[in-house]
Amino acid sequence: MSSTEPEYFYCLKHHAVEGRKGCRAADRLGPYPTEAEAARALEKVAERNEAWAAQDADLDGGDGGDGADAADGTA
Repeated sequence: MSSTEPEYFYCLKHHAVEGRKGCRAADRLGPYPTEAEAARALEKVAERNEAWAAQDADLDGGDGGDGADAADGTA
């Protein structure tokens, strides 16, 4: 984003959307191009976490990551 475009952040401390002059960076998510997108920040985080968990399960063979085959107990 350029410095002339509005930027919005989601503050984890106050659970609110903020502009550039808000809380410190460690306490917020963003930047987002619109207030509406910033308001959905936690929802987007949850969606990404679910997608990554599903991807990890696929890479682990979907068995919970312990490497054992449920049918015969072999790795």
